[in-house]
Amino acid sequence: MRYITLGQDDKELSEIVLGMMRIEDKSVKEVEELVATALSVGINAFDLADIYGRGHCEELLGLVLKNHPDLREKIWIQSKCGIRIEEFTYFDFSKEYILESVDGILKRLQVDYLDSLLLHRPDALMESDQVAEAFDLLYEQGKVREFGVSNQNPMMMELLKKEVKQPLSINQLQLSAAFTPGFESGFHVNMEGNKAAVRDGSVFEYCKLNDMVIQAWSVLQFGYFKGNFVGNEKFQQLNQVLNRLALKYSVSPSAIAIAWVLRYPAKMQAVVGTTNPKHLIEASQASKVNLTRKEWYEIYIAAGNDLP
Repeated sequence: MRYITLGQDDKELSEIVLGMMRIEDKSVKEVEELVATALSVGINAFDLADIYGRGHCEELLGLVLKNHPDLREKIWIQSKCGIRIEEFTYFDFSKEYILESVDGILKRLQVDYLDSLLLHRPDALMESDQVAEAFDLLYEQGKVREFGVSNQNPMMMELLKKEVKQPLSINQLQLSAAFTPGFESGFHVNMEGNKAAVRDGSVFEYCKLNDMVIQAWSVLQFGYFKGNFVGNEKFQQLNQVLNRLALKYSVSPSAIAIAWVLRYPAKMQAVVGTTNPKHLIEASQASKVNLTRKEWYEIYIAAGNDLP
C-alpha cells in the first residue's frame, strides 16, 4: 500500500479509502471483518457521512470501535455533514447545524474526535463566517482535527477561505475512467465545442496547486451512479484494455481502473465502497500499479473519450 501525507501533522494515509456508505444492512460482525480486512492490506482511512443509512453506518462502525477500542488510534475516521433529509433533501452549512451534526456523529461513532470533517456538497446559502465560527469551536474543543469539502469548485473554496482559518485539506470529487468532465476542458482549451467549456473552475488543477488531497469517489462508476463499467458490455473497448493490463500487472481489472485514478499527479486517494472483503483486497492492489503515461491515455480513449 502506498501512502500520502495529509493535514497539519502530515499523517500517513492509505491511497485507498474504505467508503462505508453501503454497510447499512451489514451486521456488526460483518463490519468487523471488513475493517480487519482493510487494515490487513494497509488501508487505514475510513469515510462516512451523517446521512449514510440515516446515521446507522456510523453507529455500526461505533459498535466495532466499542468492541475493539485499540482500533481508534490505528485508523483515520472521516465523516461529512451538511445534507439534510427531511420532507425533501436540501443543504445546510449554518453554524448551528454543523455543530449539531458533529455532536451526533461523535455520539454514533462513540469517539471523542473526528480526524477529518468535510462539508457535504455545496450550500448556495453558505455564509463563510458561520462556517468559520463552527470550525473554530470544533477545532478548539478537540472534536475535529482536519477540515475539507466535497464537490466544491475553486471559487466556493476561496469564499470559505475568506473567513475559515483552518486549512481546507481535502476535496472529494467524482472521477473514474468513464467519468472525466474535469479533464475534458483541459484537453480542449481554445477549441470550439461543448468539451472546451470549463464548468468546474479547473478544480483538479486548483487542488493540486493548493496541495489539497483529492479523494476520488465512484471510481468504478460511469455517469452519476449509473453503474459499474468494469465487465459492463457497454464498455467493451475499455474492458479489453483493463483486462489486458490486469494480466500484465497481475491484478484485477478493477484494480487497473482504480490505478488509473491514482495516476493523476496530485495527492490522490480513491474511495472504494465495496462491502465484500475479497473485492476490497482486489481493489487494494491498485496501489502497487504504476501505469505508464501511454497506458493512462489508452484507458482514457478506450472509455470513449477523445483527444484533439
